[in-house]
Amino acid sequence: MQNPIGVFDSGYGGLTVLKEIIRKLPKYDYIYLGDNARSPYGNRSFETVYNYTLECVNWFFEQGCSLVILACNTASAKALRTIQEKDLPVIAPGKRVLGVIRPTTEIIGKFSETGSVGILATNGTVASNSYPVEIAKFFPDHKVYQEACPMWVPLVENNEHDTHGADFFVKKNLHSLFAKGSKIDVVLLACTHYPLLRKKIEEHLPVAVKLLSQGEIVANSLVDYLKRHSEIEALCSKNRSRVFYTTDATEDFDNHATGFFGEVVQSQHLDLDARKA
Repeated sequence: MQNPIGVFDSGYGGLTVLKEIIRKLPKYDYIYLGDNARSPYGNRSFETVYNYTLECVNWFFEQGCSLVILACNTASAKALRTIQEKDLPVIAPGKRVLGVIRPTTEIIGKFSETGSVGILATNGTVASNSYPVEIAKFFPDHKVYQEACPMWVPLVENNEHDTHGADFFVKKNLHSLFAKGSKIDVVLLACTHYPLLRKKIEEHLPVAVKLLSQGEIVANSLVDYLKRHSEIEALCSKNRSRVFYTTDATEDFDNHATGFFGEVVQSQHLDLDARKA
């Protein structure tokens, strides 16, 4: 019986997280869904992101998943808590949905010597204020500075992340971030698309500033979670299978996904509207 771990994103970015999770936990089965037909989520309302995310979480449950990872900062910021507190106790009390924000905020302060942390994210994640709120729980003395980077996801998804156009927007947003907090010594890429811009970002970052991506952090956190929750771990099947779905065109998804995942991806189409009929 297949009981894969579900990994969800509004598009391709979650594949950077899935890649790191598989590196740490290769024996498990995984099913990935990119809601590309309705992406990006970054500029959508809290209610819309919640409704879209819950619809996809329910689909994962129908596929046999007992554990779903929201590998999307916007979904984690705008939908996760409501799903965990309101929906799961009613629709699936024995299943779990986890996000990418909590694992990151639990440790990010350890990387800073100045107590000043920078967050680069989508408009939606910044507007949610999730990172400052969560970081304050673990590192109350740290200052958090956020910068919304609305052009970064389009740059990545249009394969423009290695161009001079990308340089312009990266420099612009970094300059704005450090104008808010000159003592920032740690910067988090709080969007799963942003690792593809890492080379450009590192070119324009001050030398002493540490740059963190979420993939490895989330993967390590999941390893720890499964050790602590043996009842959930026992439900996850281990046949090394990987299945990919997109709500948009499979050919386009596969062409983009390979760059995020680092391997050739062959996806299947999921028609969410057909499920409602």
